[in-house]
Amino acid sequence: MEALLSPGHWLLVYALISIIALILLIARYRLNPFITLTLVSLGLGLMAGIPAKDVVFVYEAGVGKTLGHIALVVALGTMLGKMMAESGGAEQIARTLIRWFGEKNVHWAMVFVAFLVGLPIFFEVGFVLLIPIAFNVARRTGTSMLLVGLPMVAGLSVVHGLVPPHPAAMIAVGEYQANVGRTIFYALVVGIPTAIIAGPIFAKWIAPRIQLPAVNPLEREFINKDQQESIRADQERELPGFGITLATIMLPVVLMLLGGWANQIAQPGTGLNGFLIFVGNSVVALLIATLVSFYTLGLARGFNRDSILKFSHECLAPTAGITLLVGAGGGLNRILVEAGIAKEIVTVSSGMALTPLAMGWLVAALMRIATGSATVAMSTAAGIVAPIAMAANYPHPELLVIATGAGSLILSHVNDGGFWLIKEYFNMTVTQTLKTWTVLETLISLVAFGFVSLLAAVI
Repeated sequence: MEALLSPGHWLLVYALISIIALILLIARYRLNPFITLTLVSLGLGLMAGIPAKDVVFVYEAGVGKTLGHIALVVALGTMLGKMMAESGGAEQIARTLIRWFGEKNVHWAMVFVAFLVGLPIFFEVGFVLLIPIAFNVARRTGTSMLLVGLPMVAGLSVVHGLVPPHPAAMIAVGEYQANVGRTIFYALVVGIPTAIIAGPIFAKWIAPRIQLPAVNPLEREFINKDQQESIRADQERELPGFGITLATIMLPVVLMLLGGWANQIAQPGTGLNGFLIFVGNSVVALLIATLVSFYTLGLARGFNRDSILKFSHECLAPTAGITLLVGAGGGLNRILVEAGIAKEIVTVSSGMALTPLAMGWLVAALMRIATGSATVAMSTAAGIVAPIAMAANYPHPELLVIATGAGSLILSHVNDGGFWLIKEYFNMTVTQTLKTWTVLETLISLVAFGFVSLLAAVI
């Protein structure tokens, strides 16, 4: 056996064993996910040859790097969501969407809103902004959270992986020397039908087959007590206007969009350029929007400062477990990278006779499965495939960007922070999350690559 497998192949075997161990320990033996992720990460590091004196440091570095962004985003997004819930703003948006699309078509409403809101922002940011609306729509229409929530995350995931100005997509545009405008156009041509298939259509099929618990602890943070007792379209309770509520939730989206186009709006190096980049940072944009919500959805709605302080405190407790899980997933990600598994994936994929389009998708897919990060997968794969594509004079670099992005979304599982966000907020088991979220992400990847291949054949 030793002679058959090289040291690099053994790294892939260790990674596969670790992933199987994670799924078994959490799903079959009901071990705490945070403890399991920590144990498996450290064990993988030791098996893969990371020195014992360094393995904890590597894991901690991965946790810290992930939490440095996610913890702030989740905290601020949850506060903004809480203000939307307590003021009735989320209910107002829910009512409006139901009125526009009809109760039988709320899943179409959610993919539409998610696709729009998600264009300029990270998946995690869009998720925490929209989850209060999803909870309210599901409760008001009496439908499964899956029928409402899966189209939402499908829309967010598609634009996160395929459409500039997301950072990974912009990195890929640079690596492949693609035209940004054409990339966005092709990405929308591919992304819209992909989001429809993986979102509303898949959700309509899978929702009746998954039974969620009757009580979702996190839902209580986003639907206030009056709504939990009775949610009726003719409630006498005065709600904030649809316009001011939408403006408040879209504020961070607009700020991040301005930040993403700062170099086009103002000369790099100028004060205005630096200011736009600063306010366009996802943490700063959410902080500004949360502070604005304290007025528009708080003080202006008759709440006093004590009430607002109470809301901002009590909404954080339920997010602690989610934040720890996402951090642990980042620790596992770092172990996988430091162990050299990414390098081994490159070696294996480069030996295959593939077109640049297929290679971009495959390398990104393998990186995604190994590291759990769509951003890492897309940016790394683009750097690997770009020289090969240029040497082959591949004529459609814009399609390479989209194909690489499609590969970076495949098979989200236990080493992906998004996996744990979906699991906890939707109150699912690991097995249920694999059957819903993991399948949804894989559908996006395969369908998008199929559409890109068709485009390549046509143009």
